[in-house]
Amino acid sequence: MKNLKIATAQFENKSGDKAYNLSVIEKLSARAASQGADVIAFHECSITGYTHAIPYSEQQMLAMAEYVPDGPSVQRLIGIAGKYDITILAGLFEKDKNGRIYKPQVCVDKNGLVAKHRKLHPFINDHINPGNEYVIFDIKGWKCSILICYDNNVIENVRAVKLLGADIVFMPHVTMCTPSTRPGAGFVDPKLWENREADPTSLRQEFDGLKGRAWLMKWLPARAYDNAIYAVFSNPIGMDADQLKNGCSMIIDPFGDIVAECRSFDDEIVIATITPEKLTQAGGYRYINARKPELYGDIIAKPHQSVQKVVWKHKAG
Repeated sequence: MKNLKIATAQFENKSGDKAYNLSVIEKLSARAASQGADVIAFHECSITGYTHAIPYSEQQMLAMAEYVPDGPSVQRLIGIAGKYDITILAGLFEKDKNGRIYKPQVCVDKNGLVAKHRKLHPFINDHINPGNEYVIFDIKGWKCSILICYDNNVIENVRAVKLLGADIVFMPHVTMCTPSTRPGAGFVDPKLWENREADPTSLRQEFDGLKGRAWLMKWLPARAYDNAIYAVFSNPIGMDADQLKNGCSMIIDPFGDIVAECRSFDDEIVIATITPEKLTQAGGYRYINARKPELYGDIIAKPHQSVQKVVWKHKAG
């Protein structure tokens, strides 16, 4: 494998405004390509927006969802990839011919659809169906996979795609700055976003504290470290419907070190050159080779005792 240059992006999407969101995706893809990036990754539902779909009826979801890859948004994405000769990963809502709704992240290049992963653990809207398979695909000789947001919190998913051959896992999210049972969690006041130029310090403290980045750092680097993978994390910045998101899109290497991160309040990209040597130098490579699946394979496969349903609400709710 040769070195690969990957860009990860953050931007403030507009809810339901596919034309606007695709225009930003094009702008940032052009910027990444001009800086030599082979790939650019965008956040979960970056084409459609995300949080606004919480109260949607099935008919509203079907009206927003598109066929993949034949719908207009993915076709536009393929056109952008061809125009700038760059591989692009972005997300939207999907419907199939039977009227079932999914939430995929797609990977496209100038030749068309490369891969599609349907989120395994969707919970934003009850009309979305879960995906039921992992995806492994190739980008310039690198074996890649996609896990969307909550998929990455279930640690078996990351190990599974690694065991299937993935050395890069794209991790599109819309996360942080939401209430939780964990200490320090909660919404960030949108007024801080509106006042970000006059008072960037107060907003940065909220974004980087336990409501945001400090929580992310408790677990995201471990996914890369334990599995000897490159983790490409993408997250929106600014308002997503009525919820404020803190960006900090980043690329983490197999040592669990951040090698590039978005740190502004703007629509932004960062680029990292990833190298194959780290895949075998990292501790996770040795840990995987030391596995004894005959000891705990049946234990890990056991069903759990109970299932906690995850529910998202609007701020006002």
